Amino acid sequence: MRRPAVLAVDGGGSKMDAVLLRRDGTVLGARRVAAHGYQETGDEAFLDQIETAVIAVADEVGLDPARGPIAELGVFCLAGADLPVDDRRIARGLRRRGWAGRDVLRNDTFAVLRAGTERDWGVGVVCGAGTNCTAVAPDGRIYRFPAVGGISGDFGGGWDLGEQALWHAIRSEDGRGPKTSLQKAVPAYFGKTRPRTVMESLYLGGLDGERILELAPVLFAEARAGDDVARSVVDRQADEIALMATVAMRHLRITGLDPDVVLGGGVFRNEWEAFFQRIEAGIHAVASQARVVRLTSPPVVGAAMLGLDEVGAGRAAHGRARGSLTHERLTEHTRVAGKEH
Repeated sequence: MRRPAVLAVDGGGSKMDAVLLRRDGTVLGARRVAAHGYQETGDEAFLDQIETAVIAVADEVGLDPARGPIAELGVFCLAGADLPVDDRRIARGLRRRGWAGRDVLRNDTFAVLRAGTERDWGVGVVCGAGTNCTAVAPDGRIYRFPAVGGISGDFGGGWDLGEQALWHAIRSEDGRGPKTSLQKAVPAYFGKTRPRTVMESLYLGGLDGERILELAPVLFAEARAGDDVARSVVDRQADEIALMATVAMRHLRITGLDPDVVLGGGVFRNEWEAFFQRIEAGIHAVASQARVVRLTSPPVVGAAMLGLDEVGAGRAAHGRARGSLTHERLTEHTRVAGKEH
């Protein structure tokens, strides 16, 4: 078969999506595989995870990456591409692997932004395992945060929210902090009776440390049920999201315009309106004309749109790809650690 025009890959902290498209926007293959973030794996292991996704989608289409590039252009929107030094290392690895004739590397915030708007500018905020934000001005200027955790001033995402849930539960139990329903809800989630038991299981390895991420929905549930401590953490997350977006807009001097502010990632897949109302209020206090968009399509749609932009595809091609790329399409044949499930 003729080589596809675009290989689009979106990689966050927990999964990797890969899509192959024709120039007319026809989706030839789409696969999702489990993954870990760049900071948790290192260069080669991270590239191996991308390769698992690439092989999966190539198999679906009937191509062999070992025999040469499987697409004319590769667009890789990756959570690990945070600092310029990351970009250089990952870009070298992509060239070495040779999955596409030409590579474009972006942070995953660019995929979220492009997936949520038809414009080529605006603000993309990711809040999944971690949190990040990128803003693009109408003239192409870009403002990005380093987003490598607490050492770069970050707060938020599943890791921080989960740790905060356990932190407050422990302090409620031993008296160092105010009483909170998290004291019961956190251990109950893991089938335990005390927060201390959860802490010991994590410390001794009885519980996988990554399961901290699973406590973010528990935190939201307790906040929604009226717990003041849980609510304070959720409010802090909402305020941080609004702050990142508005600071990025201020740096680009676009607060007086009408940017789309696209919210993507697992933390945004909750249904609590008060959380989103607080985010919108914080954004509108600085940029009154901004339009806040909750992303419902998979972010790899944005990587695909960026690829189609790059190859000069028309509006019909973009619409065709958007209509075909759904979460259901990506998970029809979910592959975890190289095995079909």
